[in-house]
Amino acid sequence: MTASSEPVRVLLADDQTLVRAGFRLILERDEGIEVVGEAGDGQEAVDLARRLMPDVVLMDVRMPLMDGLEATRRILADPRTEASKVVVLTTFEVDDYVFDALRAGASGFLLKETDPAELRQAVHVVRSGQALLSPSVTRRVIAQFARAADQRPTEPERLDRLTARERDVLALVAEGLTNDEVGQRLFMSPATAKTHVSRAMSKLDARDRAQLVVIAFETGLVGRG
Repeated sequence: MTASSEPVRVLLADDQTLVRAGFRLILERDEGIEVVGEAGDGQEAVDLARRLMPDVVLMDVRMPLMDGLEATRRILADPRTEASKVVVLTTFEVDDYVFDALRAGASGFLLKETDPAELRQAVHVVRSGQALLSPSVTRRVIAQFARAADQRPTEPERLDRLTARERDVLALVAEGLTNDEVGQRLFMSPATAKTHVSRAMSKLDARDRAQLVVIAFETGLVGRG
């Protein structure tokens, strides 16, 4: 952290006190991160987010009074807190929540078993406006979406706003590929890939790459068959 930069302000939301204490201990080893509050349930997370205005919320899914998905929806739908980034804490056993969390506006996912250094790095990545969508998590989202018989494309005409190349880039982003990987697949530089991603986000009114994934699924660009 440079002398002029502000630390990332983080709110922890988990119903287990020891889990919150562990995350706090890990995060505060980075002087560029400040844990500004802890919530033991979803309602408290919403209330604290409104009062503390955190940059990043680490949100557990299974909590009393209000689950993490509803808390995420309320935080990101509120003009007072819509600028906060929500990262959902998950395990391999709760994959059913993944796509719903993306729809609610979450910027990505972290396994609770994440390495401490990766956890700290993830907070900085999300604060910078990037999404946390590893290929492994994204593949599980695709599998879940493809299994859901009641899912039908909505507003496929939204894709008409994109050029053919931007559609190609969007499809690869929805597979969890990085800008470098998109560039390699489409024989372009990472900078060019990043430009196409940025233009797609602007044209589709997406807040980050995670929302691009949702749009790619919902318009039927990917996830079918």
